[in-house]
Amino acid sequence: MNTAATEEKRVLTGTKIGVVVSDKRDKTRTVAIQFQSRHTKYGKYLARVAKYHVHDPENLASKGDRVEIASCRPISKTKSWRLVRVIEKAKGSATQA
Repeated sequence: MNTAATEEKRVLTGTKIGVVVSDKRDKTRTVAIQFQSRHTKYGKYLARVAKYHVHDPENLASKGDRVEIASCRPISKTKSWRLVRVIEKAKGSATQA
């Protein structure tokens, strides 16, 4: 069985897009995802923010970057998400070559 062909066909489900708010730890980024939820009684839409600890093994993302993350197996006590790709680098940040 060709493993390269099966990995290309695999569809990522449960991906989210957010902004990196912290890059202080090695191989870990904190990503904030903004969303709206409806109040159960009054029906008003409320702005909410969820923060996820994301595994970034190559330290690609930096503070302010827009990134796509996907759920994965638990890597540590708080990390169950991994970095899929950096969508947009933060404005004013130096690009690393």
